[in-house]
Amino acid sequence: MLRLVVGVLGLACLIAPAAVAQQQPDTVLLERGQRLYKENCALCHRDLGAGDPPTFPALRGSDQLRDPMRVVRTIRQGRDRMPPFPGLTAEELSALVNYVRNVWADGSSNVTTEEVAAVLGGLEETLPMGSVWDGVFTEAQANRGQAAYEGACGTCHGHRLNGAPDDPDMRSTPPLARARFLRVWQGRSLATLFEFTRATMPEDNPDSMTEQEYVDVIAYMLLLGGMPAGDAELQPDAQSLARVVIRAGR
Repeated sequence: MLRLVVGVLGLACLIAPAAVAQQQPDTVLLERGQRLYKENCALCHRDLGAGDPPTFPALRGSDQLRDPMRVVRTIRQGRDRMPPFPGLTAEELSALVNYVRNVWADGSSNVTTEEVAAVLGGLEETLPMGSVWDGVFTEAQANRGQAAYEGACGTCHGHRLNGAPDDPDMRSTPPLARARFLRVWQGRSLATLFEFTRATMPEDNPDSMTEQEYVDVIAYMLLLGGMPAGDAELQPDAQSLARVVIRAGR
């Protein structure tokens, strides 16, 4: 009997570490999740997940992180002011969700790429991904955007959209076009730009313009940045804007 007990205990010692290892996400995957978080989420939720409540909610202790599959669907489809992220693959979503939940939730239930793929398979996604170089706005829309920009944005961001205010006594602001703008927004979607701008601008009165005015201003920013106009206007719809990626070149 003693020999049997020792044998069982030895087997348990071998099985337990393996079970724990299966529950813990791969270190490389977590590092990838951290990189994806910085690229896609830190703009609003900040590097430490503190957010900027109430505009951008904090992640630490959030009830929204309890169900990993809910987190997958929220990231993919967006929610409220959070834009969708249709460009992330199942593997990337798995890495991102596991990172967020391991850092700011209990992380007790990690998701696999296969589980994420199953969730994505149940979502209707028909529009292809594109970029700002595909002629996603019209010149008429950009002209409307210029008028809206000059009324609400130009005083702070300057007539050249370079962040140098027209009033020399005012502090400089983030650039909205060309190389310096692209260094910050490269790889992000127009939906992220749209929702972030609505939530934070104008600085003294956020969300004070119409959705159409915000998207028209974005069209003007793209035109000034050298992106080509096309035959169809940008729509103030996060789902379609999420499929247009900001890139420095074609």
